[in-house]
Amino acid sequence: MGGHAVKKRRVVVAKRTGPGRSATKKPAVIKKPAAYATTSDYEEEKTCLGEGAFGVVFKAHHRATGQTVAIKHLSSPPPEVASDAPDPSEQLLREARFLEACNGDPHVVGFHCVVRDPDTIELGLVMEYVPGQSLRDILEDQRNGTAPPFPEATVRAFMRQLLTGAKGMQERSIVHRDVKPANVLVAEGAEVLKICDFGLAISTSDPTPHGEVGTVLYTAPELLLGKPDTDSLADTWSLGCIMAELVDGEILLLRAQRMCDEGLAYLWSIFWLLGTPDDVTWPGFASLPRAAEMPPRAEPTGVRLISHRAPNFDGPALMPPLKPGQRSRLRELYPEWTLSDEGFEVMSGLLTCNPEKRLTAAEALKLPWFAEDDEDYMTRSYC
Repeated sequence: MGGHAVKKRRVVVAKRTGPGRSATKKPAVIKKPAAYATTSDYEEEKTCLGEGAFGVVFKAHHRATGQTVAIKHLSSPPPEVASDAPDPSEQLLREARFLEACNGDPHVVGFHCVVRDPDTIELGLVMEYVPGQSLRDILEDQRNGTAPPFPEATVRAFMRQLLTGAKGMQERSIVHRDVKPANVLVAEGAEVLKICDFGLAISTSDPTPHGEVGTVLYTAPELLLGKPDTDSLADTWSLGCIMAELVDGEILLLRAQRMCDEGLAYLWSIFWLLGTPDDVTWPGFASLPRAAEMPPRAEPTGVRLISHRAPNFDGPALMPPLKPGQRSRLRELYPEWTLSDEGFEVMSGLLTCNPEKRLTAAEALKLPWFAEDDEDYMTRSYC
């Protein structure tokens, strides 16, 4: 779902240890949301702020205080997935619990309460209203040529906020599982970014398997390979994909067009770009459920690569065969004139196939790139 922001006319943790890491603390218990109200307490506008397959978000006002909020209502799932979909009320209450657990985090959309319709007993989720746009809308404007590209200082300022939000989620043992530009709200003036839509979120204490969910273009490779449990490192992979998109406006790897499973096709694109994993670079890779479906091939796979604007990148139209030990090509896509060495250290650390070597949000925030002061990054308007 695209979030709460209205697009305006443009005027201008599973446990892991290793060097420098300590085991994650015991997962927090996500409690039942404490705040309830009735739908009569709010007056909804006809303004739709976001819509997805399972629900819609409307702008509303609290009748007593006049406060503007966003209210999310879940709808019945499409017939083709109805048998496997959770009960809408239970799903909304789960999302409310996760949002309430994050309340006070400046980079996660705020939680107000749950409303109940006294006639239908249907529930609604009342959240902070964020005037502005989704990050997806801004990036689409860039791709259409109606918005300027982000300078590196803005990319850094945005990533600092998103990683801070992800760090807060990790500290609360929450995994979002669908971090993508559509689920990032950018307030007017581009001063504040907020992660929204926790409809697919889980707690790391939830029983496994967690299931494969999310948007394939932002899904971590270990999940596409069938890893049964999900931790916060899946969210930091997604943030690496977002960072790459912020740098040049292009989606890191467009959905692979191929007459086969789209998740496997995307994996071929990942490994061509970031290097082919093996049991040296990724211990345990071969034991993942779908790893056997990814052998090197003697013939091109037919997976089409993205067309980047980088003029010096001479990528093939079709995916070439994968070779054992193949090196990463990420720096070829994002050379020094598009991203500094310090910035590339962050991007490549987030986009590491082996989750045990991937940066956590906290680790990324400690890197030299974030030592820069970005107080003047808003020299141009993006919203």
